[in-house]
Amino acid sequence: MPDPVQAGPVVLFENIHPVADVVFDAAGFSIERHAAALEIADLHAALGPARLAGIRSRTKMNKAAFDAAPSLLALGCFCIGTNQVDLDVAAARGIPVFNGPFGNTRSVAELTLASIIMLMRGIPMRSSAARRGEWQKSATNSHEVRAKNLGIVGYGNIGSQLSVLASALGMHVYFYDTEPKLAHGNARACASLDELLEISDVVTLHVPSTEQTRNIMDAAAIAKMKKGAILINQARGDLVDIDALAGALERGDLIGAAVDVFPKEPASKDEAFVSPLQKFSNIILTPHIGGSTLEAQQAIGEDVSGKLARYVALGATKGAVNVPEIEPGQVKPGRTRLLSFHSNAPGFLSRLNDAVSASGANIAAQHLETRGELGYVAADLEGDIPSGFIDHVRALDGSIRARLVR
Repeated sequence: MPDPVQAGPVVLFENIHPVADVVFDAAGFSIERHAAALEIADLHAALGPARLAGIRSRTKMNKAAFDAAPSLLALGCFCIGTNQVDLDVAAARGIPVFNGPFGNTRSVAELTLASIIMLMRGIPMRSSAARRGEWQKSATNSHEVRAKNLGIVGYGNIGSQLSVLASALGMHVYFYDTEPKLAHGNARACASLDELLEISDVVTLHVPSTEQTRNIMDAAAIAKMKKGAILINQARGDLVDIDALAGALERGDLIGAAVDVFPKEPASKDEAFVSPLQKFSNIILTPHIGGSTLEAQQAIGEDVSGKLARYVALGATKGAVNVPEIEPGQVKPGRTRLLSFHSNAPGFLSRLNDAVSASGANIAAQHLETRGELGYVAADLEGDIPSGFIDHVRALDGSIRARLVR
């Protein structure tokens, strides 16, 4: 494992689950914790000495933030999304960014399933009425979920797990994905989004935010849904045209909706949440809590901290979202591992190997991967490494970042 002085500190923001401390403690890192996202000046000051940093969704890692962290080796997003990070800036500096794409899968799927049941029974509206002293004991617009059509847009980790849970309740599951996916149980794929919208009693979104998916549920798409259907968005805030959804609810085209993510969300608990959806009683509004369970946060804490520790100790980038992925394994006794991020251009590997040869060391194993304009190589060296060798590698034409681990 790395020298703790060289590896630390790890600076963690936004109340990351304490299970991460166990991993970092075992690796010999010092840990600095901040319970919330910090104001820009405080964030930059905290990042100054950081060798590793961990954030969640509120901390924005832009160019200025990376400029403030000259010693940063890697960044961990202890969440699913990485939209809060300028991934290109990080890659250009040889800084891998890791996230936890699977840790909250069950939590989001359960919230979606609960929302489906509550909306199909008209619970939000009846609950509000009861608090006002009204006794709405009626079966109007109240249904079982059994035998209803559930349309899942995006059949990835969350969508496919929701598919299994919904099927167990007797729902007929349909899904649409831009890539071919193996159906779970009795789920059936739709050839187009329009087909899914037209047949589904409930439509739920489980796709990332991309140029293709932003406003995927605009006024035209919502108009294609069945009269009296339900729309659920617990994925990304820019997938749904909120004004179009409000209009559909106002007209009674949709019987209900559940929204956990919004185009503009409060920066903190002290900022007011404002949305045109607040006036409706047949809707479930939640404050971006799809993955906010202790179980999910623990799973993500273990996952991301483990990736960060493996990167520092071994140079492993498996699971990184912005750099070439390699898994070079343990460093064998007697060997030194050279890790180099570099421009993906002809000649660099030759220059690197020439530098190793000139040092008198022997290359016992080598792993190279490229991604776009970036290359990443791990070379296990045998023999004594002369003083100044790593400085020579860093000075090579095309070198971005280089280090040694033993």
